[in-house]
This record gives sequence, C-alpha cells and structure tokens, in this order.
Amino acid sequence: MTHEADLIGQAAGLTVGAMLLHQARLRPDHPAVEDGARRLSFGQLNVRVNRLAHHLLALEIGRGDRVAILSENRLEYLELLFAAGKVGAIVAALNWRLSDPELRHCIELVSPKAVLVAPAYLAAIARLGMAAGEIVALGDDYEARLGRAANTEPQCRVDAKDGLMILYTSGTTGLPKGAVISHRAQLARAFSSCVDFELAAGDSFVAWAPMYHMASAEQSITVLCLGGKVVVIPRYDADRLVDAIETVPQWWLVLMPGMIGDLIDALRRRSGFVPAPIKLAGAMADLVPRHQLAEITALLRTPYANTFGSTETGLPPFSAGRIAAGTAPKRLSKTPSAGGRYRLVDPDDHDVAEGEPGEVAVRGPTLFSGYWNAPETNAHDFRGGWFHLGDVCRRRPDGTVDFVDRVKYMIKSGGENIYPAEIERVLLADPRVEEAVVVRRIDARWGEVPVAFVVRRDDSLTVDELLARCRAVLAGYKRPKDIFFIGAAALSRSTTGKIQRHEIERWASAQNPGSSQIETE
Repeated sequence: MTHEADLIGQAAGLTVGAMLLHQARLRPDHPAVEDGARRLSFGQLNVRVNRLAHHLLALEIGRGDRVAILSENRLEYLELLFAAGKVGAIVAALNWRLSDPELRHCIELVSPKAVLVAPAYLAAIARLGMAAGEIVALGDDYEARLGRAANTEPQCRVDAKDGLMILYTSGTTGLPKGAVISHRAQLARAFSSCVDFELAAGDSFVAWAPMYHMASAEQSITVLCLGGKVVVIPRYDADRLVDAIETVPQWWLVLMPGMIGDLIDALRRRSGFVPAPIKLAGAMADLVPRHQLAEITALLRTPYANTFGSTETGLPPFSAGRIAAGTAPKRLSKTPSAGGRYRLVDPDDHDVAEGEPGEVAVRGPTLFSGYWNAPETNAHDFRGGWFHLGDVCRRRPDGTVDFVDRVKYMIKSGGENIYPAEIERVLLADPRVEEAVVVRRIDARWGEVPVAFVVRRDDSLTVDELLARCRAVLAGYKRPKDIFFIGAAALSRSTTGKIQRHEIERWASAQNPGSSQIETE
C-alpha cells in the first residue's frame, strides 16, 4: 500500500473505540450498562475503558496483540472489548464450557499477552499449567489495576481493518477455530442491524447468552455504539431473564434452541406476566419446533426473527424475514439481507439453477477477516474471492431462500444425497414432537441410511405415526429407517445450541434395527 493510500484508508476508517467516545461526549449521563447492582453511564464507562486501555499499554499490549478473557457475562467483558478497541488489541473470547484440552488449544492458538479471568475460572487456568501471559483476576485485582491507570483517551493508531475480537466456532467436527472480527465488520454489522433488524439509536439489549459468542458480544457492542443500554445477565437464568423481559424494553431478545421450552414454562409460571415492549425475539427458527415458535411469540407479543447468519458473517446473508407472533409457519424460507451479495454454488463453484441445492457463498462488509492462524482453511473457504459458508440452500421463485443442511454433514444413500434437516422439519411439524435429530448409519445395502432420534412432548406418539407422516411428504430414500425416542437431556449440543450429530450417530450404530425406543440417560 502506498503512503497516500494508507492515509486515505486511515481517514475513511471508524472504530468501536471512537464510537464509544462519541456516545460519552454526546450523552455522558445516559445509562450504558447494568450488571446487577452496578450501573454505569456512558461517561463512566468511557473513563473505565480508558483506564483499562492504559493498563493494557503498560503491559505492552498494543496493535495486533491478543488479550484473552475467560469469564461469564459481566461488565468487565464489555470494558475489555472497548479498551482493546482503543489500543488496537484483539480480544480472544474463551468458552468457559470447554474441556481443559479444548481450552488449552484455544489459548495456544492465539498466544495472548494477558488473560482476564473471573474468580470461578482461576482454578481452570491454574490447572492448565501453561504460560498464558499476565493473569488479571477480575474483582479486586482488576479494580486495583484500573485505579492506578490514567483515564485520558489513549492516543493509538487503530484502523478499521484491524481485528477487534476472536470468536471461536463451535467445533462440532474438530477443535475450535478462531474467527477474527474486525472493527470494519463489527460496525457494518451494527448498521446492518439498523437496516434489516429494526435497531434504532438508544434501544436496549439484554445480554444473557454467552459473550464468547456473537449473540451477546456483537449485539452488546452494537447497542453501545449506538447509544443504547446493555443489561448484563451472567448466564441463562430463567427467572432473571423473565424479570428483564417484564421490565426492560428490548430491541431484540435473543432466544436459542434448547432453552425456549424452559423459558415458556417460566413465563407461564409468572403470575400476571406482561412483557415490556420487544421489537423482535428469537433466532435460528429451523432448529426450533414449530409449536414453540407460536407459543413463545404469543407470550412475548412479538414476531420471531427468522435468522440465517453466522459468526463469520453476522446476521447476513438471510436474516431479514419475520414469523408473525402466535403462528407456527408451514415453511421457514429466509429473506436475503441488504448490504451483501450471495451465490448458491455446486462443488465446482458454478452457480446452481433456481430450486437446486447449492452451497452459500457470500461477499460484503459484515464478513469476518478469516480464521486465526489457519492459512489452508482460509484459502479453501475464501476461494474465488467469496466466503463459502458451508451451508446448503435453495432459491425459491419469489427470491426467498430455503435452508437445506450443512455441506459437511450429508447422508449418501444408494447414490442419493440426503440432507438431515429435510427429514427433521417433517418430524418437528408434528406438535407432539419436542425435538428431532437425524443422523446417518452405515448400511450394507445402501451405504448409509438416515436414522431419527425424537424427544416427545406426548408419550402417546408412536413410531408408526411418525413414519406415516414421513411417507406422506418424503421420497422413499429419505425416510428414516429407524426412529428412536429419547429424553431431552440426552441430546448432545454445542455451546451455540446446535446438535452435535457426530456424537449422536454413535447411538445409531449401536442400536438394533427395528427397535423403537432406547435408553440414553
């Protein structure tokens, strides 16, 4: 890059640290963050962020360096994200649910100069017995460090293309990868939320989902950059979440598969429950039983967000659609998001015909900056100058898009490709089904066949009834060869709520064909 181009790039850039400073100057006394009894205005938050930024600089952490955090949701998480943003450092958001080997991998992958650790996880860091840079214990140690640091605005060069945070992918097929989200991508996602997701300046957000995933980290940054308030809940707690739903007008109440049924029960237990206004609720409708979509939106009195995005892309490419409150939709077609481009391609990266399944390839400003220290993966996934999402979709004549399944999990039966989600949607359409997951089983005749595991809402539901439903709408080769009833607790999920098929398919291989019920708890 020439000196001239470099100067032009600097002039055209915008960073999250600059956005926070703007809000602190514009509305210093406006509420910014609530974390239990702790409440900060924008002016107070910016001062604490500056103190942390100066402490990072004192630790020789600057542009391009990594600083990790291992913590439940708390005020300090947000302070670190903005402080790192002001000095050009990159926050690696560690998943506290990981096993020791997985956690070790995530830390070693990014080589942080410091790790901020909540009290509950200090033992885990000590147990790893590894050099992870400076250890900063959240609590008294953290507050003492801030108290010794300057509160002035740090004068550091930070460009829009610089990394802001590393969010680890769920790792359902291997060890987690670190997706690098730049300032450019984060702010593009913020403005995309305004265009497609009804976000307005000053809206509030309740951060209950883990901040080590985009559902809380990205949306919290977005809301603060636009002058809204973030209410922090350490982790999923149905009663605390219901309290917030009753008292905090919200832009978007994030809901995850696997917790919606529990939240429905908690809402119904609350005497005289009336929600504060909520613009949108929900995410990932394809993974949620249809009856739950109707029940939760009726209780919350708001539409369900029919999203289709990812850590790598943000809410795009297909998250502009809505499901009306109180309805169980017959189909879950997605509406393309504005501000980006997409293609549906075959294995040779040629565009597929309308109605044919193809892998989603995307371009746009919300896109991440690749996986940390993974050149081969990046070369493959960004081939041709498009990011290949790994999801298979079909384009409908009306311009909407139907999700089919993941590229990396496909059942090949007798030369035919079977996408499990197609079968799961049929099973979930029965109101007596709570959850369903379809996996492959090796078969001597066909190579692989589909097998289904079902959680029932009503014990009267039989295998024959479900098989009849499948026969009515699915081609013969797509129908599950066995259906097993299991308890909800037996389903193996990633931290984002996605079913871990590779874990469950081991059950399919262990069962006797023709058996209709198994013990997995």
